[in-house]
Amino acid sequence: MFRYGEDRPKELKFTGFEASVERRDAQWIDAELRLRLDASTPLPDDVIDLTALAVCTHAGHPIQIEALDEGIDCEYQFTIFEKEQIERYIRSDEMQARIAEAARKG
Repeated sequence: MFRYGEDRPKELKFTGFEASVERRDAQWIDAELRLRLDASTPLPDDVIDLTALAVCTHAGHPIQIEALDEGIDCEYQFTIFEKEQIERYIRSDEMQARIAEAARKG
C-alpha cells in the first residue's frame, strides 16, 4: 500500500479474503473484501480497519479496486502486486459464482 503522494509502498501479502457481494445496479456488482494479512506484512499504523472494494461488471470482470478504511475511502492505494492478489480472488470460481448470483437477483 502507499499513501497518496508517497513513492515508497509497503507491499501487503494477503493470506485470505472474506467477501460480501451485492448488486449495485444494472451495470455493477460490488464485492467488499475483508483482508487477512500475512504476519510479515503489517498494516500501516494509521489504518484501523482495511477492506477492499472491487467494482465488477455483471460478467465478473473487476474494473476498479479501492482501499477502504472503516468502510470509507482512505488516503492509501493498493499497489499493482496487491491488486493482482485481489483480482485473482475475484476471478476464482467461488467468487465468479457469487457475482453471477448477485447479477441474476436484479
